[in-house]
Amino acid sequence: MATGAKVRSDLEQFEDLKTRLKATWMTGDYDVFSRFMERGAEDLFRQLSISPGSRLLDVGCGAGQLALIAATAGLQVTGCDIATNWLARARDRAAAEGLNVTFEEGDAEALPYADAQFDVVVSVFGAMFAPRPDRVAAELKRVCRPGGMIAMANWTPAGFTGQMLRIISKHIAPFGMPSPLLWGNEPTVRDRFEQGIGYLKLERRFYQFEYPFSPAEVVDFYRANYGPISRAFRSLEGDEQKQLRGELIDLWSKHNRSDQNTTEVEAEYLELVATRTWTDVPAGERNSRRYNRSLPGQRSAALADRLEESAALLTAFAEGLSDEEWRTPVSDCDNRSVGVVVHHVATMYPIDIDVARRVASGEPVTSLTWEVGADFNAKHARNEARVTKSAAIELLRQNSRNAAEAVRAFRDDELDRAAPFPPSFGAPMTAQFVIEDRAVRHTWHHLARIRAALKR
Repeated sequence: MATGAKVRSDLEQFEDLKTRLKATWMTGDYDVFSRFMERGAEDLFRQLSISPGSRLLDVGCGAGQLALIAATAGLQVTGCDIATNWLARARDRAAAEGLNVTFEEGDAEALPYADAQFDVVVSVFGAMFAPRPDRVAAELKRVCRPGGMIAMANWTPAGFTGQMLRIISKHIAPFGMPSPLLWGNEPTVRDRFEQGIGYLKLERRFYQFEYPFSPAEVVDFYRANYGPISRAFRSLEGDEQKQLRGELIDLWSKHNRSDQNTTEVEAEYLELVATRTWTDVPAGERNSRRYNRSLPGQRSAALADRLEESAALLTAFAEGLSDEEWRTPVSDCDNRSVGVVVHHVATMYPIDIDVARRVASGEPVTSLTWEVGADFNAKHARNEARVTKSAAIELLRQNSRNAAEAVRAFRDDELDRAAPFPPSFGAPMTAQFVIEDRAVRHTWHHLARIRAALKR
């Protein structure tokens, strides 16, 4: 009986937690609040390079700022959130702007959608606040099709917003859940996305907050419109409210890069971009109607096979090298050792796939010049001069496997899309060319150079 009573008590406490969370996010006016975040949301969306026509789910969509941006860009968009009042505002705004977006109530821990329903699943400072992060990670993967993209933007513990949230937590009792800021911790995120994910890129970026009023007025604006801060003030007495307001004004003033009449602050966040793999889909179901509509084309599969073939040949050759051969320079004009070159090939796979994705979106890759490449190679040679054979081969296996999974996700129209490409003297090159030339040919090229250096 005691055990049953404890289970009921735990369930009651958890339901109370969920109720408080929902009430928190329905407080204030998130529609007004989010309007000042739209410029940052546009920058974030553009960085993801999502193809028009993709089916996108925005988890924790709030009043719809990112969902509306995605719909304007030609995506098929669904947004879900626990705050029903802001969903109503999002629907009104979509109707006013002539956009066809579905907004509906949905919990990030139990999304009301079928397996593999979306090409892209995103959450921008939303799902990170759900109380059970493991369930969130599982749900984001479940509703994303194999080969599809999962993307999150999460505040980091050390960043500006992380500091602001810690100030709030000092003045109100914690909710009794893992810190949302753990979603901004790289090792934690890698652990949460260890299963069912092939390609995973984590990058620290900055969100630009810009307000046409002073830091003190920004704090009052947050107090009126941003749920967590509004609820924090409501829970405190007069003197405690003054203390909280003073601490927040000090934080905004300290980080303000503008004059005292306007406010500009950079807030660090962790950008997560991942590709869901096929590994957790039973082989017998991969050709079922549920998944077949999302299967990538035969061309991307053939590209991935060629990539894996070249990587397997280099791996097998490297495994048979002696310690002396591992340290042998590859040529008279290139003093890098065979081992460094093997590690270099492994290091380039995620970079090459990222470039291919950018080209597939039509984005010019202006930063990838010969000079930049030479500087990168020189730094890599210095940093990895003592790389061990086991470490290099393991990285080669891991990165080539992840790259092949990412290549299989490309649709034919994405492979055919072209953009100016500096290594080809600015001529427009297709994403398929980038994959073949950089991820496939590059491996064959260095394998041939290594064989020549060792006379094998």
